[in-house]
Amino acid sequence: MPYSVMIVDDAAMMRLYIASFLRGMPDFKVVAQAANGKEALEKLESTQNIDLILLDIEMPVMDGLEFLRQARPLTRAKICMLSSVAVSGSPVAAKARELGADGVVAKPSGAVSHDLEETTGSELATTMRQLVAA
Repeated sequence: MPYSVMIVDDAAMMRLYIASFLRGMPDFKVVAQAANGKEALEKLESTQNIDLILLDIEMPVMDGLEFLRQARPLTRAKICMLSSVAVSGSPVAAKARELGADGVVAKPSGAVSHDLEETTGSELATTMRQLVAA
């Protein structure tokens, strides 16, 4: 049975790229998508048993850090920040970890990383598998 994934990113094209990438991974299945943290919180309440949330940071309405603050007490899902501003060791990545992010993977080329699979795909896949196995 594949792990269920929610994709949270304000860029529709980025959600499309991530979903396309995940279609090539039979152990994961996208069950929900959201364009901001507020929408993601609503979907978290209505979607059962989400195993992993891939979360952008910079989004309108509610950003990823505020989503983390509010969602962490509500779900046992693993939360992986996937953001161009959350490079490893950055203050934003540290804040995300402090708020409960289980993993941080940097988008390779900005907010809409069309090269996600080619440049960061193996790191993202490895991180996702490690998080759900923990």
